[in-house]
Amino acid sequence: MLRMCAKPIERCLGRRSGDVLLWHNDLKPHASGDFSIAVVQANSNLEDQSQVYTSPSATYVGVYDGHGGPEASRFVNSNLFPFIHKYASEQGGISADVIKKAFSATEEKFFQFVKHQMPIKPQIASVGSCCLVGAISNDELHVANLGDSRVVLGQKVSDGRKDKVVAERLSRDHNVSYEEVRKEVEAQHPGDSPVVMYCRGVWRIKGIIQVSRSIGDFYLKKPEFHRDPRYLQYGNHVPLKKAVLSAEPSIISRKLKSQDLFLIFASDGLWEHLSDEAAVDIVYNNPRSGIAKRLVGAAIREATKKRELRYKDIMKIERGIRRHFHDDISVIVIYLDREKGTSKNRKLGFTTAPMDIFSHNEDKNHKTVEDPLLAN
Repeated sequence: MLRMCAKPIERCLGRRSGDVLLWHNDLKPHASGDFSIAVVQANSNLEDQSQVYTSPSATYVGVYDGHGGPEASRFVNSNLFPFIHKYASEQGGISADVIKKAFSATEEKFFQFVKHQMPIKPQIASVGSCCLVGAISNDELHVANLGDSRVVLGQKVSDGRKDKVVAERLSRDHNVSYEEVRKEVEAQHPGDSPVVMYCRGVWRIKGIIQVSRSIGDFYLKKPEFHRDPRYLQYGNHVPLKKAVLSAEPSIISRKLKSQDLFLIFASDGLWEHLSDEAAVDIVYNNPRSGIAKRLVGAAIREATKKRELRYKDIMKIERGIRRHFHDDISVIVIYLDREKGTSKNRKLGFTTAPMDIFSHNEDKNHKTVEDPLLAN
């Protein structure tokens, strides 16, 4: 049985020396290899959440990038995996249909939560979260996403003389900065023009938001919210004929191959500063331990170069103000050493960053929770 460790945030993931807004686990085991995780805060309230669940037969990864506040990402962090567990148990294992149902159930449950909170906190109608999930079981990978968090595969190839690694993006960015996404949104709303506008230097839906899919953001989905007098005291009225955002995830499923080396799951705070290829090269050419922290550091260094600063300068800037230099960043690197999955001595558990760590500790003060084994 898994047990939950209710420790303060700074005791859940170790802090990096010098940067008090960065937490990390350098290397931990999962069902078929190792994983590394790191999170750095820039906003006044940390809006990123991330988690890894490992059982002897499967590994599950979640990265949730909130916007408008932390409530949606925290809600997804607490509810999405239990829904996956529920539907996988009913259907005999993980599948694209199981994941799709879990996304839908999480959206509906958050909708009910927001309705309940509206009388005391009407601005919660504008809180949302991107959502990226990976599930690995029996050498099969499922990836589902809403928004612009991203997973990139590092794959080994040979050019006849030596091996090298190439990057393959496995998720689709639902962001209207891409022309094909803009066209998709516009095609879905032929009588609601202009639905996508260019303002403040970027493309935005209704001049407000860049992502076209999310959990939450109900003021852009539900008429009862964007017309609610309580919300209008907080935000502007947005004329809608129908929902302009969706909670329908893009899902891909594929068999893993022997040349598939690792997966990088990250919020867009990383990809804003590192290309897919640059991130894959860093992982391939550096030691495993602390690799997620290394990726975060590389992104922050790129962000500081744009402002002619150094990383040590950024570390002196407090949360909130630091958001002017870079976003919250969450990174999880999953190594794919499937032959290691047979070891009986691998200590597996449920790691959630940065809120809680789930492990097999036998501390009498730990609260027992149901083992969410999601696959056969």
